[in-house]
Amino acid sequence: MTGTRYLVHGVFWDGPEPAAAGRSQPGPEQAAAGSAVLRLQDPAGAFTELALDAGTRLGFRLAAPGKRCLGHHKVHGPADRDHIPCPARAEAARGSQCQRCFVLDDSRLIHDFHRGGRVPPGLRAYLMQPHWLYIATFAGGASKVGTASHLRKWNRLAEQGAVVARYVARAEDGRVVRILEDMITRDAGLPQQVRSAAKAAALAGPVAAVELDTLNRRLAAEVRDLLSRVPADGFGIVDEPWLRPGLADSACLPNGAGVRTARHPYPQGFDSGDHGFRIASLSGSCAVAGLAGTDLEFIVNLGLLKAKTVLLGEYKADVPAVQESLF
Repeated sequence: MTGTRYLVHGVFWDGPEPAAAGRSQPGPEQAAAGSAVLRLQDPAGAFTELALDAGTRLGFRLAAPGKRCLGHHKVHGPADRDHIPCPARAEAARGSQCQRCFVLDDSRLIHDFHRGGRVPPGLRAYLMQPHWLYIATFAGGASKVGTASHLRKWNRLAEQGAVVARYVARAEDGRVVRILEDMITRDAGLPQQVRSAAKAAALAGPVAAVELDTLNRRLAAEVRDLLSRVPADGFGIVDEPWLRPGLADSACLPNGAGVRTARHPYPQGFDSGDHGFRIASLSGSCAVAGLAGTDLEFIVNLGLLKAKTVLLGEYKADVPAVQESLF
């Protein structure tokens, strides 16, 4: 792998569906099995998945400036899709895609489907599978409403880095669930996004799990109450907790609750240079990691590597001059 230039597609989680049904009071001692990988694409288009377990050392050098297009997807059904690399290997103009690949990507049509937008048959088959409506709360207390397809019910929340979450409805299809999502945003004021930068910053000093659980439980109850007054078919109200992966547990501990040292933001950007650290825990795309030469812990937002080009190897990050707080 060393010497090969890889295009980073991001952090992806996989794991068995946790048997959470019937648990209405999830606690910090409960965790789901789950594993995470950094997905990389070589110049020939082949994918490599680098495991991000506790203890994994990740070293890399930024091999090119800017971001490159990650290509696009054609969706054929609930569990069937093709990834098509960008033929021009163009610069990314929209997040992680060039303009051409953005236009060709089936996924961009999902957000208008419930408003009557036309979609190709494969994407329609994907959208017509059951979907779940959830309320997620993150390390700093920010919360959101969101949706997940049945096949990625657990994975979606793991990849988003939720600390606590509850499913509040099971919808017959993706159209119904997105109508409900928009209604909850309008009537309950819950956003549909929490910025990745805010998630990473919150992990430097997470709120205690019991407080996050209390907040999430209250918000979920309010949303279920709203849903109970919706005069429509196509969904059922549920009260089911999501169990976060065990690999995320120590990342979600507040300072002083088993965390031996204050955490700091990773001091280097991912625009250039050499980087290297050992992962201790992972929440979503954010790692709690240690650098050689210091006992300090750092929050590394691996999501910022998406669409970047890297060389893997025994690269090291410079140890920053961080003054520990005396109080």
